Amino acid sequence: MGRVQSRVELLRYTANPEELVAMAAKLCYSSADIGELQKGIATRDQSPFLRKLTDMGHLSPIEHASFTFGVEGVSRSLLAQITRHRIASFSVKSQRYAGEGGTGGDGVFNYIIPPRIMELGDDAVREFHRQMEQIQKWYEYWLEKLAPHGDAAREDARFVLPNAAETKLVVTMNARQLLHFFSVRCCNRAQWEIRNLAIEMLRLVRRVAPVLFRDAGPGCIAAPCPEGEMSCGKQAEVREFFRRL
Repeated sequence: MGRVQSRVELLRYTANPEELVAMAAKLCYSSADIGELQKGIATRDQSPFLRKLTDMGHLSPIEHASFTFGVEGVSRSLLAQITRHRIASFSVKSQRYAGEGGTGGDGVFNYIIPPRIMELGDDAVREFHRQMEQIQKWYEYWLEKLAPHGDAAREDARFVLPNAAETKLVVTMNARQLLHFFSVRCCNRAQWEIRNLAIEMLRLVRRVAPVLFRDAGPGCIAAPCPEGEMSCGKQAEVREFFRRL
């Protein structure tokens, strides 16, 4: 198939996430039992309380809300970055058990091409594809050489595959970890691929939990830029972008 585009889907999330967070938080300050808290939460708008909660920095209750995403059309380079976020669960397509080879006529494994290479024009894109074709040949060469080892052949043949090779994953994070993820990965200084992913994930969760994620985004959204001298210098533009997201 060759070149592919990224796609993100919100697969599952905690039902009524903002109500659950509000109930968990109020339990900390109330002598009422859980049944009474549930009734009170259901009959009132919890938005003002949630805003106050997050403004105070009382974030442990929002860990009760979790969100699961299906991600495909991303590179192994992105995988190396996102798995550094440790308070998360990941299930990833294995290059050890799943062979690499596209379903299209050219037989090349799926890959991601960086935008800066695409901006160089059609000749650059064709050259990148030619290089991926060559890597596919190397991969198949080693599969053949290692064939006596059966399924284990893929285990070693994959070592010639590039960071550009596509992967797919399912990732689950709670709301607090997502806020941290967005603060780091939505920044203009983040690598382009994971930044695009983070922005799309934020767009999806805002639809189901708009109050929890109202101020989510890079660290400069509600405070001075944490990058200091390394700042992109576009704080006003960034704030407007995420306000309209």
